[in-house]
Amino acid sequence: MPVNVAQVSVTAATTLVAVVLGGWLTVRAQDRLWRRDHQRQWRDIRLATYTDFLTAFRAYVAYVLQPTAKVVVVPRSRPPYDLMPFFDEKGSMHKERLEATKTTLRLVSGRHRVVQASNAMIRHARSVAADRAMSEVDRIPPERFQRLWSAEREFVLAAREELGLASDFEIGDRPSTGENCADSDHAVSPLAAWVSGPQ
Repeated sequence: MPVNVAQVSVTAATTLVAVVLGGWLTVRAQDRLWRRDHQRQWRDIRLATYTDFLTAFRAYVAYVLQPTAKVVVVPRSRPPYDLMPFFDEKGSMHKERLEATKTTLRLVSGRHRVVQASNAMIRHARSVAADRAMSEVDRIPPERFQRLWSAEREFVLAAREELGLASDFEIGDRPSTGENCADSDHAVSPLAAWVSGPQ
């Protein structure tokens, strides 16, 4: 029985297309799985890094507020010419831990807003430490602490946003505005707007 060349050609071409399409779909599925796994790994790395940073920040502040803390300040020799706190051996351990976790955070963060918020936390923590070097805890101006904890909450909101969690929600008695700030690295969160109030 003679073989129909056209029929064989169509069958071969159909088989070839099916193999190529199947391979392409497999590669795409594997690529999607790899990307999802890659994103999950980075999310876990960032979550651990941000948690370490918050823990180091809290330990630094807790040390500064201890009655036995030994803190001295020296004016910085270049701009912004602010007061730089220096500590005894125990305090230096907390300072070094905070600086190390801050550097790690800068390495792994994918959002400018997270780094900005961490910088604000460090700046306000240093201000409290500088005040502590010159006075007792109960003499530190209350607005220093308001700015300190506001900076920490701002960081938490920015980190939650980067990790894909809700970042526009009520924090204690500080209501959100209902406006999502995910579109801009420079946007002010509902918390920051509430703390700042009208200028």
